[in-house]
Amino acid sequence: MAPDFTPTTYEEIPVDRRPSLRLALVPVLAVVTFLGVGSAALGLDPHVPLLWSIVFVAGLGRYLGYDWEDLFSGISNGLLMGVQALLILFVIYALIATWVSAGTIPGLMYYGLEVLSPRTFLPAAALLSAVVAFSIGSSWTTVGTLGVAFVGIGSGLGIAAPMTVGAVLSGAYAGDKQSPLSDTTNLAAGVTNTPLYAHIRRMRTGTALAFGIAVAAFGALGVRAAGDIPVDRLLEIQTALAGTYELTPLVFLPLLVTFGLALRGHPALPALVAGVFAGVFATVLLQDVGFLAAWEVFMYGTSPETGSELVDDLLAAGGLTGSAWTITVVVAALSLGGILERTGVLAVLAHGLVSTLRSSGGLVAGTGLSAIVINVLTAQQYMSIVLPGVTLRNLYEEFDLESDQLSRAVEAAGTPTGALIPWHAGGVYMATVTGVPTLEYAPFYLFGFLSPLVLFAMVLVGFDVPATTRRHVPTAPADD
Repeated sequence: MAPDFTPTTYEEIPVDRRPSLRLALVPVLAVVTFLGVGSAALGLDPHVPLLWSIVFVAGLGRYLGYDWEDLFSGISNGLLMGVQALLILFVIYALIATWVSAGTIPGLMYYGLEVLSPRTFLPAAALLSAVVAFSIGSSWTTVGTLGVAFVGIGSGLGIAAPMTVGAVLSGAYAGDKQSPLSDTTNLAAGVTNTPLYAHIRRMRTGTALAFGIAVAAFGALGVRAAGDIPVDRLLEIQTALAGTYELTPLVFLPLLVTFGLALRGHPALPALVAGVFAGVFATVLLQDVGFLAAWEVFMYGTSPETGSELVDDLLAAGGLTGSAWTITVVVAALSLGGILERTGVLAVLAHGLVSTLRSSGGLVAGTGLSAIVINVLTAQQYMSIVLPGVTLRNLYEEFDLESDQLSRAVEAAGTPTGALIPWHAGGVYMATVTGVPTLEYAPFYLFGFLSPLVLFAMVLVGFDVPATTRRHVPTAPADD
């Protein structure tokens, strides 16, 4: 669960420090410009344009009357919201390395190549990922473990890695959104004062529609992508794996430990740490690697020499130290989001988006849109749920809408879309653990697009959204 931090609402911002809607749009345009020019046009790593953005928004904060202590408080809160993501990033890098050295991921690849076919692989990967994510309540854990193996299996079957990642992410996020063990599902219910299972039931139809369309599309993609099974490539991969690792059923011990703890309700972070220890234990026990060498894999990663360049590339893992680039991007993005929240920019944007709405459908759609915008600006899925969830609760009461309408809107649009954003914690994480850049897998991450689109379509046709009007319409705030 995310840390206990409640963002400032529009009404709580002192009037003399509250930016107008027009002024609040200035840093948004600046951030988009910096990231577009710095990353896309100049080819810089995202750290640099994110730093430019932080300095710009901090300058705006000073103009509004905030001192350094206020701004640093915003940075601290932004990092607090993302601390679990940062810790999972540290651990998952080490976990992948230890699972490679233990033979867990090589074993999944070896046996997966025997039972899956090119035509069925993409829908099967989506469905299996959904089942696992639903069972353990974590999309990140699913992608960081099974997802890595699926990329290797797909490569052996001749399926492009971006397609594989898109299918895995679609299943992982769909399963996560329906799981009572999921932290984001519980968070969306909690911040909107909605009973957990009422929230899950309200999401069920939209999630099923979006995921069903995605699975059907992956079936069609599989037929188009699949030709003859590349026997030579399969033989090359399986021979390299079997010749390098001792592939007994015991190599799946780390998998059983991690998923077993998750199934028993343990949070993702301790379950992943247990998986690291199990991976080190299996490495020493099964792969004839010494105790110190196994922990060096944990720290510095693994560079296997299997005799196959393809397999070596698939199984190369950076270990704990390999997470530095990713961690620094996420820290910068979370810091930017924290300052945007502290200076009131995000609250003003959310309030301005929905303050003039007259219909319940417009409110639900506006809520979903605000969650996406906050995802882009804060790089953190927790903030995309918490900020609109807290800020808009009173508006839903004014429209006589149940709280599960609000919880459904923030999660359907907030949780899945983060992995589509290159500087978002989710986008950075998914790209680094799978080895496929965000913008390459994004066109195939169908559920990320379909989840909010189905929400908007349901609003458009009036399905599962009561047609109500606002009990009273306050005067819109002056845009000075």
